[in-house]
Amino acid sequence: MKGVVFTEFLEMVESRFSADMVDDIIEDAGIKSGGAYTAVGSYPFAEMVALVTALSQRSGLEAQALIYTFGHYLFGRFALLYPYSIQGCSSAFTVLGNIEKHIHQEVQKLYPDAQLPQIEVLSSDARCMALLYSSPRCLAPLASGLIQGALDHFGEQGRIVAEPLSEDGSKVRFVVELV
Repeated sequence: MKGVVFTEFLEMVESRFSADMVDDIIEDAGIKSGGAYTAVGSYPFAEMVALVTALSQRSGLEAQALIYTFGHYLFGRFALLYPYSIQGCSSAFTVLGNIEKHIHQEVQKLYPDAQLPQIEVLSSDARCMALLYSSPRCLAPLASGLIQGALDHFGEQGRIVAEPLSEDGSKVRFVVELV
């Protein structure tokens, strides 16, 4: 997993909880890196799982809710850090429809070894979009948070329904309906 995800996660923890919480979860997680991440580095996914688990235990919040919150936070950060990735997009649906063709291609240029989820547009019209999320990391709550972040960024109101298509969560159909 790319370091930028780790650095942004720790920044979210610091902004939503505290710097002490960051230190505490790094210590609790017992991770090999010791929490020393660089945005361009690559780190084991297991370290993210350990950090989220430690945050869940310390905060009393469910891990899935924390992952969703991080996804929401991450969209805003990506919009600031990589504004060109959403430049020219006038809606959340435009951004979501461009994930594979534009955004993930740009990510691959920056981070050639990045292992990204696949986001396929199954159907789309002015009010409703169906997406297929596929990832061995099973981070559908992160994807849901990113989708909500996109809606919020463009000032749109919508309902997101996640329909698991596999028992392990590696495939999820998202239906996003504007209200």
